Order: sequence, then C-alpha cells, then structure tokens
Amino acid sequence: MAKLRVGLLFGGCSGEHEVSIASARAIASALTTPPNGDRYDLLPVYIQKEGCWQAGRLAQQVLETGVALSDSDPAAAIHRWQFPSAIAEVEVWFPVLHGPNGEDGTVQGLLRLMQVPFVGSGVLASAMGMDKLAMKMAFAHAGLPQVQYLAVSRGEVWSNPCVFPQLCDRIETTLGYPCFVKPANLGSSVGISKVRTRGQLEAALDAAASYDRRLIVEAGVVAREVECAILGNDTPRASVVGEITYQSDFYDYETKYTLGRADLVIPAKLPTEIAETVQTMAIQAFKAIDGAGLARVDCFYIEASGAVLINEINTLPGFTATSMYPQLWQHSGLEFSELVHQLVQLALAGS
Repeated sequence: MAKLRVGLLFGGCSGEHEVSIASARAIASALTTPPNGDRYDLLPVYIQKEGCWQAGRLAQQVLETGVALSDSDPAAAIHRWQFPSAIAEVEVWFPVLHGPNGEDGTVQGLLRLMQVPFVGSGVLASAMGMDKLAMKMAFAHAGLPQVQYLAVSRGEVWSNPCVFPQLCDRIETTLGYPCFVKPANLGSSVGISKVRTRGQLEAALDAAASYDRRLIVEAGVVAREVECAILGNDTPRASVVGEITYQSDFYDYETKYTLGRADLVIPAKLPTEIAETVQTMAIQAFKAIDGAGLARVDCFYIEASGAVLINEINTLPGFTATSMYPQLWQHSGLEFSELVHQLVQLALAGS
C-alpha cells in the first residue's frame, strides 16, 4: 500500500519559532518510526522567521539539529512566500506553528486555499483560540463560568492624560488587585504582567499595548491551574486532568520554558466530581469555538468554593514528548505515536 505524504510545517514568523522546532522534531520522530513509518512519507517544510519556505535538505537540517536557520544563510536566500515545488505532493498537512501567524487562522486559511486536509482547527476556531477576547465571548455565550475581565484598547492606553487615568480607575474599581494584563493575541505568556499597584498597572498596560492593539485585564484568583486535552472532531473526547505547579508568582514565559521551574502532575489530585467537571467544560469550550482535531483547555479550580472556571483554550499546544498535551493522552492510555496517527486520520476525516 502506498504511503500517505505528510507535510510537516514548522518554524514560522512568531516568537515561538524555537518551540515549534522542538514540537516538530518529536512529531517527525513519531511519523518516521514503526508503525507510522510504514504508513506515512514525511516531507518537512520549514518556514524561516522572515517567511521563507524551505523543504528538502535545509528543512531536514533544522529537524536534525534543532537549530533555527539563519536568515543570512546564502543557501536560504529565496523570495518570501515562494513555495518549494515539493509541497505539491503533500496529501495532508501537519502544521506545528505556535503563536501568531501559525495558530491564529492565518496559515489555516492558506492551507484551506491549497485544498489539502490539515491537522487541527480551521480558520474560525484557530482565530478565536488565539484572540483571548473573542474566545471569552464565545465561552460566555456557551454559559461557561470565567474570571471577571475587562477589554481594553491600545487607544485607551496611549491616549491623552485625561483618558488613561480614568481607564486605570475603572480597572481598579471593577477588578481590583491583583490582576493580570495581557495582549489579546499572543501565546506563551508573552507580554503578560501580574500587577498589584497603580504604578505596576500603568506600566503593564503600556507594555501590553506595545504587543497588540487589543488588551484584556483579568481579575486574579487564588486557584489551582488544571488542564485537559481534547481529541476529535464532531465527537471530541477528553483526557485525564493534569495540574501545573510552580514556585514563581505566576506561570510566565520564563517559568514555562525554563527546565525545572514548573512541574506537571498527571493525573491531578482532584475530587472525582471536579475532574469530571473540568473534562465536561473542556469539551464544551472546544465545541464553543468549533474546534477540530486537538486542543488543550486550561481551567482554574478554586478549592475554597469548589468552583471551576474556564481560563483559555490552546488549539495548537506544545507537542514535545514532555509537553502537557501528549502527556495527558499518554496517561489516558494513548501513546505518542498513536496520538500523532489519530490526528492525521482526524484531518483526513474532517476534510
């Protein structure tokens, strides 16, 4: 039987370029070793940070070394967005592009135009999964409980001296301290600040506005951070629930990507009814944005009251062997290589 040609799309024009390479290396290994090696023919396609697409030797080099290709490399000097001819042979895409320009609907729209099936959510769900404000509106419409939040525009932050203080007054009155200031459209905790004072709030708003024109400010809660993995299309299923523990003030970029700064507890030590609530809410969140293929849903469990609040959904979570998403499925009885196989089959089924 002929092998299916899988295009592994990785790298990308975002601050999560190196994370994408790490995820792609793990997926490439799973696709090229038995039994998947007998099912699939892998074509790695690497997008450089400035947008050049590479296939063949250069893409394979990045996969093997784990080192991003230098934009000044003479061998990589092709026109931006000029596609390698080999991509015409791709029968199904496996995009592993984290962050803006990768999981926000942009690349998904391009792949849709190619009329080739691809792993993961489509344009709408990807865009909503990246945009925290659109996501929260979808969750609210689905009746999912959330932390209190306010939407803020860059225009309000970078405004005249009369408007900005009024904005800060409104945040203090409505949400209080501590609260979190976030760009609406960035992943991996980039640009996020936890603030406790007026001075910190003003600085955090200014910093977040430098990343995005739309911001979100959320009330802080004393809660455990628990996560659930989703797999499927029209009938998604939920994994066991895991928990992230850390010693830092919050789960910021440095904590997330520095070895030893955070621990994953799988399965999380939760009452059975709480774990089931998290799983149910995770599936509801996935359906609320019209997700497909995979997602990781993050929730807050407030032990003092027993409440579970939806935090956010990630439609293309980290995918190394030690990342939360594949580990949740491993503890649910689904090994990494079989998980990757099922995702490719879900892409074909949903096309």
